[in-house]
Amino acid sequence: VQLVESGGGLVQSGGSLRLSCVASGDTFGVQLMAWFRQAPGKEREFVAAISKKSINIYYADSVKGRFTISRPGAKNTIFLQMNNLKSEDTAVYTCAAGGYFDWVRQADQYDYWGQGTQVTVQA
Repeated sequence: VQLVESGGGLVQSGGSLRLSCVASGDTFGVQLMAWFRQAPGKEREFVAAISKKSINIYYADSVKGRFTISRPGAKNTIFLQMNNLKSEDTAVYTCAAGGYFDWVRQADQYDYWGQGTQVTVQA
């Protein structure tokens, strides 16, 4: 499975960005797709995840109410709509696939990773 992200960039505090992640290859068995982020000097952290048919959706508390993950038509593309961005959202955002429902927030449970896309929020 290959994952390619796009949509990162530079935005002012309070602004919005939409990230995309396209999965290709043998995606039949992939139940979860997720976003993680890593800021300089910090550990990678869970942002959001969505199941194959969008039935189960999960968010980190820090982004709940501001970010929306979606998977239109249960296809192999997910989006992360990020609104009301804050400087603390600045990080490299990486798409992941695989995972297990019991450990959806744990990065080491995901099998496939993209290269990441930089999101920078200016205060």
